[in-house]
Amino acid sequence: MDPADALALLMSPAGRIDPYPTYERLRAHGPVVQAGPVFYAVTGHAEADAILRDARFGVMDDSLRDQFMPGWRESQAVLSISRSMLRTNPPDHSRMRRLAAGAFSPRRIAAMRGVVEAQADELVDAMLAAGRDGTPVDFMAAFAYPLPVGVICALLGVPAADRSLFRRWATDLTGVLEPEITMDELAVADRGAGELRAYVTELVAARRRAPADDLTTALVQAHDSGGERLSGDELLANLIVLLVAGFETTTNLLGNGLVTLLDHPRAAAALREHPEFAPGCTDELLRYDSPVQLTSRMSTAPSRHGGVDLPAESWVIVMLGAANRDPRRHPEPARFDPWRPQVHPLSFGAGPHYCLGAALARLEAQVAFPLLLRRLPELAVAGTPERRARLTLRGYATLPVSVGREAAPVTVPGTPPGAAGRTP
Repeated sequence: MDPADALALLMSPAGRIDPYPTYERLRAHGPVVQAGPVFYAVTGHAEADAILRDARFGVMDDSLRDQFMPGWRESQAVLSISRSMLRTNPPDHSRMRRLAAGAFSPRRIAAMRGVVEAQADELVDAMLAAGRDGTPVDFMAAFAYPLPVGVICALLGVPAADRSLFRRWATDLTGVLEPEITMDELAVADRGAGELRAYVTELVAARRRAPADDLTTALVQAHDSGGERLSGDELLANLIVLLVAGFETTTNLLGNGLVTLLDHPRAAAALREHPEFAPGCTDELLRYDSPVQLTSRMSTAPSRHGGVDLPAESWVIVMLGAANRDPRRHPEPARFDPWRPQVHPLSFGAGPHYCLGAALARLEAQVAFPLLLRRLPELAVAGTPERRARLTLRGYATLPVSVGREAAPVTVPGTPPGAAGRTP
């Protein structure tokens, strides 16, 4: 199969559901392959990492959108994403990213561990109540969505009562991140963008009336301070992207990761008994089944990667999911091995556009998986999970599980009666 045919297969519904066999067909042609006159695909780990860090490559700007997507300004979804840090290049990207970076500092992330633990415990309580009679529980709806959306909404200052609104909006809007989208799918994305933009506009107005200690207030004040800090369109676009990207990736990490762990009982047992094992296990879960499978870049100058000359104005699809399974970087890449040394997943990208919330997503996974496995030792998939037919954001639409019986609370010797906790 030549590269163009392989890419066509990858974009098909079947290819999106399970892209890994197609990645290997592409990889057989080399780590960087030409699939069209100015179109290239990257499956190599070293090459993907280098291109994402190479200043000669950037995201698609307005002039290129005009060339490849005529009429894009008529789409609320495309327009919203295009004005955010996700779809801008330096110096605008650097300016916008600096304004939001303080909320994701190592100190702020570490301070959120207690909040994440408390929210995860409450969600497990609710799962137990819903599944006590043996009724399957949808893990995506009951845990994988509400945990990260609760965390990012707390950061942004979104009222708890409004959090349930965001799942459909995000599902609709993120369709525009796919490498191909139909007009019907674009209409759905535009609907989600419009509703989300209206909500964010009201949130901004509320923070102007009553500032709070949250990221929304900080960005509103950056805009209102004047100068060149943040335009009105940038303010709304970045709040939209932070809300959506702030939980979509983590939701997929939790769903993909749970299925993988339940398929590998030895790894699950080790994580249940040794929660300190979670950081390395999370990185391997990210590598093995990445929640983000690809990103794209446009070249501004000629370069050479993977033995292939890339002319200026080349369009490059960087296949993060394929790069994570490059055997030159990770031997036996199709094998899940949480004891694998020197795991370096590219799931959150690299270079200037490295995911701002990567540390927060990792923290949520490192808290969630040991807690789920410890409190729910009989947790199992119950029925057939449904994959979303998407490639960029890979995850489950539904994931039915049986929760079984809760583990007995852990009693620490010397603990006063009634003070036994769930966490040793």
